[in-house]
Amino acid sequence: MNDPATSEEQPKLPNRQTPFSKAFTEFIPTGWAPYPAELPTALPATGPAAERRARIAAAFPGTRLVVPAGGLKVRTNDTDFRFRPHSAFAWLTGLGSDREPDAVLVIEPDATATLYFKPRAPRTDPEFYADARYGEMWVGQRESLEEMSALTGGLACAPIADLDAALVRGLDTVPVHLLRDADAAITERLDAARRGSGVDTEAAKAADEAFGVWLSEARLVKDDFELAELRQACADTAAGFEAVVADLPAAVERGRGERWVEGVFGLYARHAANAVGYDTIAASGDHANTLHWIRNDGDLHSGDLLLMDAGVEAESLYTADITRTLPVSGTFSDAQRKVYTAVLEAQAAGFAAAKPGAKFSDVHAAAIAVVARHLAEWGLLPVSAEESLNPDTGGQHRRWMVHGTSHHLGIDVHDCAQARAENYRDAELRPGMVITVEPGIYLKATDLLVPEELRGIGVRIEDDIVITEDGCEILSSHLPRDPDEVEAWMAAIWAR
Repeated sequence: MNDPATSEEQPKLPNRQTPFSKAFTEFIPTGWAPYPAELPTALPATGPAAERRARIAAAFPGTRLVVPAGGLKVRTNDTDFRFRPHSAFAWLTGLGSDREPDAVLVIEPDATATLYFKPRAPRTDPEFYADARYGEMWVGQRESLEEMSALTGGLACAPIADLDAALVRGLDTVPVHLLRDADAAITERLDAARRGSGVDTEAAKAADEAFGVWLSEARLVKDDFELAELRQACADTAAGFEAVVADLPAAVERGRGERWVEGVFGLYARHAANAVGYDTIAASGDHANTLHWIRNDGDLHSGDLLLMDAGVEAESLYTADITRTLPVSGTFSDAQRKVYTAVLEAQAAGFAAAKPGAKFSDVHAAAIAVVARHLAEWGLLPVSAEESLNPDTGGQHRRWMVHGTSHHLGIDVHDCAQARAENYRDAELRPGMVITVEPGIYLKATDLLVPEELRGIGVRIEDDIVITEDGCEILSSHLPRDPDEVEAWMAAIWAR
């Protein structure tokens, strides 16, 4: 990776300074083709985003609403992680992929909205060639104000340098709600301005927190655009799983096969869409019993199961979240099939419970009842399944399935996470809600309560569903779940 050269106008980094000569600064802006005269087409998500901005303005009349994208985060020293905007910012602007670091959406009390961002500098500006964070020579051609407005479907745009003045305008009389967790620097500046204007900062912070909750809860029911994006993400994810299965023999042969699986899926996700929606879990053998195994440094062995939990994230940032547990050899052993079919039965119970009017928690209750029954039949529970399922005096079954069966899914893999319990865990399911159904049974190799032939087996099956008027639709139905169908699917891939 190249080091950015620095000019007299730029902060200097020790031992990495390459001053620009006067001859260079006079030469560098010459001889370039003009920027395109034609404005870009609006991004697909910007139409729904405009409707959402109108809805939020109506919900908070007379209030200035501030939603930052967030800034670049340092990975190490002077290199940054790839940028991903705050989900609420993407949801309200339609900007996805890696747009737009340091930008801020402001919705004024009169419902007009402005996107403040850093437009590209002219080629005569040192930023063009010397700024490793914003310079066109370093990060590519940035949009002008007019281009960004076109890209966002006509959203008004202004330079980020104008933001502070907009934030403090009438601050002593105009209520301001800020999404506090998006950009620490903006939060600090606004809090300081509030103190200077005599605003009750504790009350303002409480209002900010309530605003963040509202933004989370507003995404609980998905619109048609969101559902289309999630369907496509599921289809792309299924294709990525198929690519992994096709390469499983190579993953076994090469060693460190978990990482090979991760890499194959990541390659497909980056090529087909934006990226992976979260760190891929590629857990072979006993690693499957570590719920968030993302180290992915183990070998794949022919007799093992591979638990793969992965999702493709669309350019709009909507992500799938699918888990399949696959026999590395292509065939389940009797013990593996025994655990697998129990989990599959639990998932079917979860699907059946997922319908309008049911509680979100009913899906888990239905699935975990099946899990507990099988654990009791296998002699693992020290009490009956019914006693274990008692929330006050039981819970023994959680040794083998400690997590919940479902979470909301959307522009975040764990979407709407700031929603209040009464609107999430304790709420009724409504048409348009998208959740996962992902029961599992995890029998660690070191668990001496587990029969020896079952130790080291971990199974999870996860699909993404949308609640419909009379039940649910499985968005991720592209991938087989039945064990016979899984075996036939893998054999067909390998026979190509």
